Amino acid sequence: MRNDTGTLHVILSGCSGGGKSTLLAALARRGFATVEEPGRQIVAEEMQGAGQALPWVDAEAFARRAIAMATRDRARVQGATGWVFFDRGLFDAAVALEHAAGVPAAATLAGHQRFFRKVFLTPPWREIHHSDDARKLALAEGIAEYHRLRDACRRLGYDPVILPKVDVDARADFVLTRLS
Repeated sequence: MRNDTGTLHVILSGCSGGGKSTLLAALARRGFATVEEPGRQIVAEEMQGAGQALPWVDAEAFARRAIAMATRDRARVQGATGWVFFDRGLFDAAVALEHAAGVPAAATLAGHQRFFRKVFLTPPWREIHHSDDARKLALAEGIAEYHRLRDACRRLGYDPVILPKVDVDARADFVLTRLS
């Protein structure tokens, strides 16, 4: 079940508000190791402080904090056995930095172990998308983000796998089937 670099780290990426966190929770209930997205934690910390690294205030500062946090998260689970699922993480943070500051995602990811070759993308899904205090992206912005991430997958040598718009258990089954 390992890819060519031996990694079992799998990225869940895609449209903001597309169901990544819900899918991550379903995979955790099935006994898989999971890593939550850095973004919500950064937003919570920034809202308690000066709020300078919020994505809607300073997207570059936010992306750089997400990269640092995702790097620590990845190191923390390095010894885990079996599949480890990441809600966004280092891949998304690198693409966000590229978008915000023009730093190539390939340069940010250089020196890091590659993730599993299949990246699971949540497509835009109007019926479940919603904004809140930590996620202020409107659906149109989420769609643009989705296209950036999908394109980055291909450009960086990953195989984007678009998740179907089905209930969370069927989505989890879909992911696990594609990994076997």
